[in-house]
Amino acid sequence: MTEMVEAEWQQIKNGMELSEERISSMQTFFEAPAYDASANNDSSFETLTSQNPEFATWIKHNTADHKTPGYRAVFVSLKAPDIAPGDITEKQLDAVADLADQYSFGQVRTTHRQNLVLADVKQADLFELWQKLDGLSLATPNIGTATDMICCPGLDFCSLANAGSIGIAKEINEALDDIDYLHDIGDLKINMSGCMNGCAHQSVGHIGILGVDKKGVEWYQLTLGGSSENAAAIGKRLGPAVAKDQVTKAITTILDVYIKHRNDEEIFLDTVNRIGITPFKEAVY
Repeated sequence: MTEMVEAEWQQIKNGMELSEERISSMQTFFEAPAYDASANNDSSFETLTSQNPEFATWIKHNTADHKTPGYRAVFVSLKAPDIAPGDITEKQLDAVADLADQYSFGQVRTTHRQNLVLADVKQADLFELWQKLDGLSLATPNIGTATDMICCPGLDFCSLANAGSIGIAKEINEALDDIDYLHDIGDLKINMSGCMNGCAHQSVGHIGILGVDKKGVEWYQLTLGGSSENAAAIGKRLGPAVAKDQVTKAITTILDVYIKHRNDEEIFLDTVNRIGITPFKEAVY
């Protein structure tokens, strides 16, 4: 076993970049979808985007560029303000399966942020798809915003949890119910776990919320500055745990401090890294 490990180490110690030959070999195991070569010729997409502000907002926040011209990846938001983050009914799930068959080569992908992705949608089909998702309450234009939270089931559904999380997520949603305000805040990842198992990855959230039990009472530790991106980081603890009825107020206060101190279009994480957590701590406590 030691010899095998040493042999592998000799192969990778100077880097793990794959050769073109190896990449070509791996590609033979995957068959690309039958993309429409003329998909990029459609002009109705730009016209509909310019004529419909709601559709344009959804395109901006809930779709992403695709390597194939004429296609986009579509995020199906499971973060409507009146549901538990990441929840979806059986009727909605059946409908999404049908939409995948119709618009995305029959494939649906899940994301670690508790949303779904239709990865291969022709731009000519986007308006029709948006209308159908909107009718299913699956088109909330909040991907990457403060209400696109990762949230564990907490005490409502998990026997391991020490504290609730879904109820607090609902309170935060209600406090941040202005979609224009959410878009103004910009890229912000709030992750909330109901116990130290950390199923919602609260330690790497831009804002992390961890529920803890103190003598039978629910309290919540807050962290700032975490990231799961390339420059990964563990969030710094803001201070003492706050009471359950103070969590939403603490979050809105943190956002007020961010808006006050940010430079131009600076995102939340960059502001925290630039000014540190002290201004946020002073405001919250």
